[in-house]
Amino acid sequence: MDRAMSTALCSSAKAIGLKEEPGFDGRVIVYPSNQTLKDYLSWRQADCHINNLYNTVFWALVQQSGLTPVQAQERLQGTLAADKNEILFSEFNINYNNEPLMYRKGTVLIWQKVGEVTTKEVKLPAEMEGKKMAVTRTRTKPVPLYCDIIGDAFWKEHPEILDEDS
Repeated sequence: MDRAMSTALCSSAKAIGLKEEPGFDGRVIVYPSNQTLKDYLSWRQADCHINNLYNTVFWALVQQSGLTPVQAQERLQGTLAADKNEILFSEFNINYNNEPLMYRKGTVLIWQKVGEVTTKEVKLPAEMEGKKMAVTRTRTKPVPLYCDIIGDAFWKEHPEILDEDS
């Protein structure tokens, strides 16, 4: 269970208008069951979607319609997801379903075995000079995924995440 992590990543570029780099909290939690872990991660992904939909509409209203942040907040107060989707589509010609998965689903980091190819100089006993060869080694690294983890497909594709022996 300790191999699943849900996190938000930011680029190294500073967003316009920010006085300092954004920060994110991190947590280490032991859950009593795999189902509880799946439920928690599903809730986090749904929360990511809700927040991103709101922020996408909010910033479109501010940057493209010229509303102040207070006006945009007032306009969105009490709206449902369908209302936000309608604003995006009718006023800004944005189909939220076409936004990249990275924003709609967030970033999931999982440990995966990855083959790395490096060039090494190998010296054989009979030769004085070394010979350069490509060497492939397998390492376990955190790999970012942008996918749906709420359904069963993700968990069937990555059963090792919930494997008690991993």
